[in-house]
Order: sequence, then structure tokens, then C-alpha cells
Amino acid sequence: MTAHPATVRNVAMTAAEDSEPRIPRHVAVIMDGNRRWARARGLPEAQGHAAGVEAIRPIVEHAVELGIEVLSIYAFSRENWRRSSGEVETLIGLLDATIRDETPKLVEEGVQVRLAGRLSELPPETRASIEQAIAATAEGERMVLNVAFNYSSRSEIVDAVRAYVDEGNPLAELDEEGLASYLYTSGLPDPDLLIRTGGDKRISNFLLWQAAYAELYFCESYWPDFGPAELDQAVAEFASRARRFGR
Repeated sequence: MTAHPATVRNVAMTAAEDSEPRIPRHVAVIMDGNRRWARARGLPEAQGHAAGVEAIRPIVEHAVELGIEVLSIYAFSRENWRRSSGEVETLIGLLDATIRDETPKLVEEGVQVRLAGRLSELPPETRASIEQAIAATAEGERMVLNVAFNYSSRSEIVDAVRAYVDEGNPLAELDEEGLASYLYTSGLPDPDLLIRTGGDKRISNFLLWQAAYAELYFCESYWPDFGPAELDQAVAEFASRARRFGR
């Protein structure tokens, strides 16, 4: 049965001991399974990636409806450069076109775009599309769409330490709060819920620092099949869990 947003909110309200809604502030998603989705249907892998890109829009809209403050999506990892040149070109082309096409809708919906990743390593035209989307959506206040593009969590931590030192700060004084302020996600709350589609149970170098206390949710659905109803199920599962943070 498909869960309605109001139902999810009711479940979240019941699960919280203090009767406050337990809709996660920050949801992070590893969008996995595009190629397997295509193979299962006898389709070219490129069609799987296209279907995966199309699946982002309803999730973004539903996350806004649910009142989620930040949605982080793992769009392209630095490890993805190891794939064939044809597949890499397809992936970047699809994501570039989507950013261009979706920016006006994101502005209308009040969604602010942020990038997590090494923007300088991307092709100039893709870099320009991302920069334009970030500038155009800067005033969005309903939700932050944090796009992990050319992203690696280990690289992010290295970049944060380098930036801290480059600004003349003494390494001996670096603490957790200080390092967090130099991460790509500086200013955003840590993920409350991390979802991975596609059946694998690992987090694949995604938000390793930030997800230290995130609730992990793994599902069998390939990403192109992951829709609003599946997001509702993940949020309802999150609401049913007791978060202790080591206490």
C-alpha cells in the first residue's frame, strides 16, 4: 500500500517520545542500480542512466512536500571516471542537460542547489551549468538540493584539511568542529537518514564524516523504480527507530 505524506507524518509523530514530528531534516541518497535496471529489461545501459535521471524529479518534489530541509543525492563519484569513456560521457551529458532543464523549476519551487565535489575537475560546460544553477537558485528557502557531483568523501576530507592549513591555521588546533566547517557540506545539518537503493549494503565513499550517526536504510529497488512511495517507507522506518547518539 502506498503511504501518503500525511500518513508518514502521523507515523513520525507517534514514534517520537516528545510528540514532535520525526521527519528527517537531511536525507542522503545513493542512487544505485541504473545499469542493472536496464539489463533486467534488455535495454542499453544508457537508457538505465536516463531513467535514473528522470527518477530524481519526483523525489525532489516529494521531499519538498514532506518538509525535508536537505536532500543530498550521489550523482557522480570520482570513482566513476574509471568507467568506459562512452559511459562517462553519457552520465555527464545527462546530468548536465538535467541541470539546465530543471533549474527554472527548482527556482519556482524554492529549492536551492549546492554542489559537493571537485567542480574544477569537470568539463567547462558542465562546470558552467552547475555554477549557473547555484547562482539562480541561491534564494531558495524551501529545501537545499545538495548534488554530490565528482564527489569522493575521502577527497573531501583531504580538501578540508588542506583548506584549513592553507588559511594559516595551526594543524595542532584542528578539532572536529573546525574540520566540519571546511567540508563541502559546511552549514548543512548532518544526514539523519541515508538511503541506498539497488540492494547493496555499503555507503561507497559517500558522506563518511557526515553520516557518522545517520540511520541507514537499504532497499532492493533499483533507483529508477524508487519513487515517492518508497521514500515514504524509508521515512516511516526512520521515524520508528530510536536514535541514541551513543547515549
